[in-house]
Amino acid sequence: MKLFQITKKTNLIIAVAIFFVIFSNFSFYKNVLGVYPLTLKNIGFLASLVIVLVNGIVIFFTSLCTKYTTKPILIFFLMLTSLTSYFMDSYGVVIDDTMIDNLVKTDVAESLDLLSFKLVLYFLFLGVLPSIYIYQANINYQSFSSELFSGFKRIIISLLVAVAVALPCSSFYASFIREHKPLRYYTNPTYYIFSAIKYINNQLKVDSNVPMARLGLDAHIPATDDGRELIILVVGETARANRFSLNGYSRITNPLLKKEQVISFSDFYSCGTSTAVSVPCMFSHLSKSDFSNAKARQTENLLDVLTYAGVNVLWRDNNSDSKGVALRVDYQSFKTEEKNTICDDECRDVGMLVGLQDYIAQHKEGDIFIVLHQMGNHGPAYFKRYPKNFAHFTPICQTNQLEDCTSEEIGNAYDNAILYTDYFLSEVIKFLKLNSKEFETAMFYISDHGESLGENGLYLHGLPYIMAPENQIHVPAIMWFGEGFKVNKALVASRSAEKYSHDNIYHTVLGFMEIATESYNKELDILNR
Repeated sequence: MKLFQITKKTNLIIAVAIFFVIFSNFSFYKNVLGVYPLTLKNIGFLASLVIVLVNGIVIFFTSLCTKYTTKPILIFFLMLTSLTSYFMDSYGVVIDDTMIDNLVKTDVAESLDLLSFKLVLYFLFLGVLPSIYIYQANINYQSFSSELFSGFKRIIISLLVAVAVALPCSSFYASFIREHKPLRYYTNPTYYIFSAIKYINNQLKVDSNVPMARLGLDAHIPATDDGRELIILVVGETARANRFSLNGYSRITNPLLKKEQVISFSDFYSCGTSTAVSVPCMFSHLSKSDFSNAKARQTENLLDVLTYAGVNVLWRDNNSDSKGVALRVDYQSFKTEEKNTICDDECRDVGMLVGLQDYIAQHKEGDIFIVLHQMGNHGPAYFKRYPKNFAHFTPICQTNQLEDCTSEEIGNAYDNAILYTDYFLSEVIKFLKLNSKEFETAMFYISDHGESLGENGLYLHGLPYIMAPENQIHVPAIMWFGEGFKVNKALVASRSAEKYSHDNIYHTVLGFMEIATESYNKELDILNR
């Protein structure tokens, strides 16, 4: 028995549009009401906003749906929008082109961390059940010409209705568009559809037939550099600067690093709010203002320049991958027990140090540059990011449903993961000390981006940079130098409170390695010897 009958395609599209506006836009309404409270003055604008959104969705689906595509298209978007609704409502994220890129590059293990019973409920009630109604609907299609005319008429009517309700509130819409642009990022499904089109367009811009732009072909180590460097760059994951006790956090989250002569840069900022953007940007010679993933894919990066200078480069990864950075150097994944011998509930960052001495022993000539890409504080399952003996701060949030935990429980789990990073970095330093007689040794640690832990209803990361809170872009950065490393440590330490960003990494690493090349900018080198 069919649950209901709809005889016209137009009525079905309107019904789905109203369903989306009622059930899939809680995040949009929450953010709009934060700017335009439900008062007598604002009520007309708020009502018009709902009507405009309904008609916008109607126009989109009317343009796409034909006799043979109506049901598949509506069902597809019902399913997909149920998932985007869950993530937007639960974590306060925005589904823009960067977030889509991040989702595309997320591995299976990271995806499993996001599964929950609440996600299943969203998918069932906002996706599956209405899709069953759509599937069972009996649509009486007209002739092709009649359908075409009907669709055209519906689009014109929807446009006229949207304009008619928006005009009396023109002053509100001027404010909405000019001063509160980020609000539209929360409309569902319209913004993620726009973002998907933008993402696909960006992917198509990369022409595989265009040769990769070369970089630093002139790179060389000056004859005056008579020592060998062993530098380890640790790429952190999802760490916030203000959760490091080295930066003044009240909790002691860096007890081991405090015992070392490290320099913590307290005013360091990322160039992105997601790994997919930040990691390629960290290794690019492009500044944040010039950077794009499309440019990065067609331009060589820091690791290529080091290779041209004769440096032995190794990338070890306990995260998903290098996001395209390490495609042309020695790459090793430590996500599984095949490589990583230190695994319990998951493979640990410290496992990336196992066998590293053998690599050094095998490379008897030339400088050595090693990248260790952490799992770090990857959320939302922070409780998985450290062994049980690092559960120092309790009680902890032991679920990926962060909104079900108290702020204290979330903070405790997150800080325990920072505590484990402190241990991992101290082990990196211990390893470098063992090699300080033969090499000039140093460690440089920088996180890729920060994290929201429930402040203002926001969780995780990935918001568009222009609206990202401080916690998602203010990252920790730490340096350690071995005793024989030729640098003015007092001078570098005196710069620890200055403002730096991922823009400085490319040039600072070249400074670490003492490499001369035209692409090097001394003004952006933190060491600036």
